[in-house]
Amino acid sequence: MPKSNLTVRILTTLGLLPLLLALLFVGPAWAWYLLVVAASAVASAELFAMTHPGDRVAQTVGVVTTLGVSGTVYQMPGDAHALMILVMSVCLIGGLIPLWRLGDVKTSALRMMAGIAGPLYVGVLLTTLGLLRRDQHSLGSSYVFMALSFAWLGDTGGYFFGKYLGRRKLYPAVSPKKTVAGLVGAMGASSLGGLGVHLWLLPSVPLTHAIGLGALAGGLGQLGDLAESLLKRSAGVKDSGFVIPGHGGLLDRIDALLVIAPMVYVYATWHAT
Repeated sequence: MPKSNLTVRILTTLGLLPLLLALLFVGPAWAWYLLVVAASAVASAELFAMTHPGDRVAQTVGVVTTLGVSGTVYQMPGDAHALMILVMSVCLIGGLIPLWRLGDVKTSALRMMAGIAGPLYVGVLLTTLGLLRRDQHSLGSSYVFMALSFAWLGDTGGYFFGKYLGRRKLYPAVSPKKTVAGLVGAMGASSLGGLGVHLWLLPSVPLTHAIGLGALAGGLGQLGDLAESLLKRSAGVKDSGFVIPGHGGLLDRIDALLVIAPMVYVYATWHAT
């Protein structure tokens, strides 16, 4: 009998988690960023496969642009001129590619906006995990772990609360399975994650901040999940891809992290000043 999807997900997570944590806490910052780059490449490939179906050239341009965005943000986060040039370049590339790769005119607006927003959505937001690891020095790994914990625990809490306690739908037009109970479970589980990280890794972060950040992250993570669900629904696909056994695509796994990581980055930067 084939394993259930939940069993496969758990086994996959248990297999990958030690490697991920070893790279985060033992490996150098540049090695962690290489993982971020690889994740950005895969996630953007999945995104552009949905928004530019069948057009491998446009998909490749989107992935390359995303990696260019990530590299620029990572190398020159404080250079306003470089970031301005970056934004202008992304707008020009994303906006003009549909003129070259015309395809179905009815989808040209979607492809144009995806070409502009996609590299920023994946390239900027995910790269905050690299910036956290590098720029927060000795606390960098702990802050990254905080962001990962918020996303993982929020996803887990949302799943089980929704499955066993869910009655009232949260946003059925976008995600029929999401419930208000799932939202509460996500916020509660992420808050517990904040408590654990405060006790074991980041005592310098006030307890009220850690728990409050967790609750906010749990709510934001659900919104990030809904946003990606809306994208998939509009593209007519169930999963963004099939990279991770039992988990679907990588974008399916990091949709919450894409909004949680920038929140933790902003807090860590503010807290360090």
